[in-house]
Amino acid sequence: MPAALIVLSAVPVTAGAVRLTELTGGAEITPENARFFAAPLPVVLHILSAGLYGVLGAFQFVPRLRRRRPGWHRVAGRVLVPCGLVAALSGLWMTLFHLRPHGDGDLLAGFRLLFGSAMVLALVLGLSAIRRRNVARHRAWMIRGYAIGLGAGTQVLTHLTWFLILGTPGEIPRALLVGAGWVINLAAAEWIIRRRSVHPGPYPAQFLTRLVS
Repeated sequence: MPAALIVLSAVPVTAGAVRLTELTGGAEITPENARFFAAPLPVVLHILSAGLYGVLGAFQFVPRLRRRRPGWHRVAGRVLVPCGLVAALSGLWMTLFHLRPHGDGDLLAGFRLLFGSAMVLALVLGLSAIRRRNVARHRAWMIRGYAIGLGAGTQVLTHLTWFLILGTPGEIPRALLVGAGWVINLAAAEWIIRRRSVHPGPYPAQFLTRLVS
């Protein structure tokens, strides 16, 4: 699973690297990228935090690693939660305050605000759950938050499918394709959560103690 999740993260991570190179390399300012140069800080924060969140978070889905190295799981979690919050909040900021590019309408902005806020909520609830030593609820909310954070990867696939069949999507289809990426990921997340609730993995007492300490 980590390999598949890293592959899913590859396209948005690559696109983010290209954008960072553009911002730091003195690229020509055009109508398409002017909004990024006007306020580069949230863009840089979003790219770096989302990339680390996607790649590092993939390894949290390795049960053997969690069991054998609970200290690593705890340390990684302390990195992932801030990264996820920064990625979500910077995305919300850009949605609210950046000029919209051509083809982005109110529906797409609404989806971004909805799912960005849901990601923040999921991470906060996941953190709250582990502080109360509720590992099952912690795991469920963290899976949901990660699914939303990985939406950009699935959105590439939904857009590519539409483009190959019907060509460039218009404003409404584009918004629905973006929303579909998040919905698909959340549906997969709920399947994983319910599957694990029926077939829970082993969680030794030592692992639980070290996880919440």
